[in-house]
Amino acid sequence: MESESSAAHHRIAEREEQGPVAVAIVTVSDSRTEETDSNGAWLRRAVEAAGHRVAGYRVIRDEPHLVDEVLLALAVEGASAIVFNGGTGISPRDTTYDVLVQRIEKPLPGFGELFRMLSWEQVGAAAMLSRATAGVYRGRVVFSLPGSPAAVQLAWERLIAPELRHLVWQVGR
Repeated sequence: MESESSAAHHRIAEREEQGPVAVAIVTVSDSRTEETDSNGAWLRRAVEAAGHRVAGYRVIRDEPHLVDEVLLALAVEGASAIVFNGGTGISPRDTTYDVLVQRIEKPLPGFGELFRMLSWEQVGAAAMLSRATAGVYRGRVVFSLPGSPAAVQLAWERLIAPELRHLVWQVGR
């Protein structure tokens, strides 16, 4: 019988053998373009620096039908993880969260809880305004982050990057 630590080591080795994770990036903004999208540029560099592959990149307006269309398109195109940034606030134009929670098949409530907890350290009580979320859609891990550069960096570095391989491995088992 395999010991618990040996079994854990075996699972980690299996995940590492997967190779790079195919990550799609979507910036949801009414004002940014590909040329001015600092979050998208930062995320592309961060994904590649972590040894993963950028499998798609889009900048879309914050319109529910566009969020829905790009989610479906990127899932079909083969991204294993899709990272949205923007549209998670509470203003009338912030609709990313509203669309994604209707599509996510298995929510990961801990992601939003941890994100807001970590955000508290940076922005105090304003952290409660974020509707950051994550879950599984059609066998893909989906993350939805606020559009501020600090929030994107926080979510990637503290939550997504450390667990991305494990999340994708779990979904694909």
